[in-house]
This record gives sequence, structure tokens and C-alpha cells, in this order.
Amino acid sequence: MHQLSTAFVLGYHGCDRRVAEALIAGGNFLPSENDYDWLGSGVYFWESNPLRGLEFAREVTERKQQKTGTLEDADVVGAVIDLGFCLDLISSNGLKKIKAVYEDFKSYNRSSGRPLPKNLGGSDLLLRKLDCAVINHLHEIRKTGGLPAFDSVRGVFLEGTPIYPGAGFFEKTHIQICVRNPDCIKGVFRVPQAHLDL
Repeated sequence: MHQLSTAFVLGYHGCDRRVAEALIAGGNFLPSENDYDWLGSGVYFWESNPLRGLEFAREVTERKQQKTGTLEDADVVGAVIDLGFCLDLISSNGLKKIKAVYEDFKSYNRSSGRPLPKNLGGSDLLLRKLDCAVINHLHEIRKTGGLPAFDSVRGVFLEGTPIYPGAGFFEKTHIQICVRNPDCIKGVFRVPQAHLDL
């Protein structure tokens, strides 16, 4: 909802090798529009975390191989991203905005006789149907009201198991960025192997 933090960040997009090569060659990112996307519709990046992007790509390609038998190599590409007009869910203002929109969304669903979607998937809530619907509802409210669209959405997620007994740190904690305005992606680059090694 603001531009109080530095505007440019490095984001990492997990994908298969074929997609990575096409993106590096100048191809376009395809936005995700699943009803369970954590930050609503858009192109997803792991902020400052290329290894987590690669791990995610490996998880996806492994699931795809189990379903279809198709073997793909996981990869990750880096991008320079200008967050622009950002719905920043790391900030108090962003969280207050989403909380208020949830109340509107709840009322909207009640009046139309539809049940609220639910976040599913155990303690990590891997299928964020409610969160996705609330964020997309905010985008629709802004569009209908003639207000400027958000260029990006950003949030922090505590995911996975504690890294040691009693820890407050989790193995898959990350900051995720959902880019809604493709003009915010200023450049794409191949991730050096040294950035993926521990």
C-alpha cells in the first residue's frame, strides 16, 4: 500500500528448465490464477531466496512426474523487481487493509448465499483459498472503484517445521512476492550456481 521500503528487490521464480530458458531468452512470465494462490493472482517470486525457489521447483516437478510420468528438470531464474504500488502484508497498514476487506468479503458472500472459502492443507495451510479470495476481492473493489491497481503483493510466511526443538525459526520461512503488473519485472537473469550452494 506504499512505497516506504526500497523499491527494487531480487526475486526468484522456480520453474522447469524449459520455462527458465524461455524466460532468460526474453519470454513472458505466465501469471498463476489458482483459487488457492497465497497472495492472489499474479506471477510468484521468492524474495532474496534462490535456493527456496529451486526447492519449490523440485517439489512441483516431482509431483508432476508422479502424476503424469513426465520427467522435467527443476530450475530457478532470478528477476529484478520494482515492487511499485505494493500491498505489503509485512506492514501494519497492509494487514489492516486486508482485515477490513475480509469483513466486506464475508458480508458479500453472506448476502449472495455463498459459503466462505477455507484455507486448507494442515498447519502450513498450503491451499490458501480464503486468503486468495480476500486479496482478489480487494483488487476487484479497487478496479470497480476506479482506484489505482496494486502492482505487487508481498507477504511473509512461516512454513515447515521448527529448525530445532523449541525454535521460533521454521525450515521453509520465506517472503513471497506476487507481481500483478508485468512492467515491474525489470530484468531476468540466470542464477549463479554459487548462489544455490550453502
